[in-house]
Amino acid sequence: MAAKDEPIIIKKYANRRLYNTGTSTYVTLEDLAEMVKKGEEFTVQDAKTGDDITHPVLTQIIFELENKEGQNMLPIPFLRQLIAFYGDQMQMIVPSFLEQSMIAFSKEQERFREQMKGALGKSPLDMMKIATPIKALEEQTRRNMEMFQNAMRLFTPFPPAGPAAGSNGTSAAPAEPARKETSEKPDDLQELKEQIAAMQRKLDTMS
Repeated sequence: MAAKDEPIIIKKYANRRLYNTGTSTYVTLEDLAEMVKKGEEFTVQDAKTGDDITHPVLTQIIFELENKEGQNMLPIPFLRQLIAFYGDQMQMIVPSFLEQSMIAFSKEQERFREQMKGALGKSPLDMMKIATPIKALEEQTRRNMEMFQNAMRLFTPFPPAGPAAGSNGTSAAPAEPARKETSEKPDDLQELKEQIAAMQRKLDTMS
C-alpha cells in the first residue's frame, strides 16, 4: 500500500486489467476517472516492465469520456489546432500554457462554487454578483490567449529571403540581416519564458 503522501500505484496487466495496489482491488477506467475527480493522486505502471504509463492511460480516459453522448468538452477547432502543434516549434510551450490556463480555470471554478453555496436564499441582486468570477475568468482567458498569440509570433519562421530581383536580375536582399535575425532568436525565447513565469506569478497571487 502506498504511503499517505505518495500516489497510489495502479498496475496495468497484459490483459488490460487495472489493479489498485492501495485497495487491493481491480478497477476500471471509470474508477480512475472518479479518483481524479476526488483529487486522489495515482500513478499507472506497466505490471511487467514497471514503466510509468500514466499519460497514455489518462489520455485513454479522456477518449472514453469524449465518446459518451452529451459529454464532449473538446471542440473540433481546438482538437484540430492541438494536432497541428505536434512537431511544430510551438509544441515546447503548449503543455505549459495549457497547464497554467487550467490552473487558473480551476481556481476561478472553486471561487464560483463558494459563492454559489453562499447565494442560497439571497436576493436576486446578490445572485447577480455571482457573475463576477465568470467575468474574471473570461478576462484571464483573454490575457492568456494574448500571451499565447504573442508567443506564436515569436516562433513564426521568418519569411524566406526570396530573390528580390532588380533590373539586372540579381538579388538585392543582403545576407547580413538574415544572420542578425537568427542570432536574436535566443532573446525571443527568453522573453517567452519570462512571460510564462509572469503568468505563473499571477496565478500564485490568486490562490
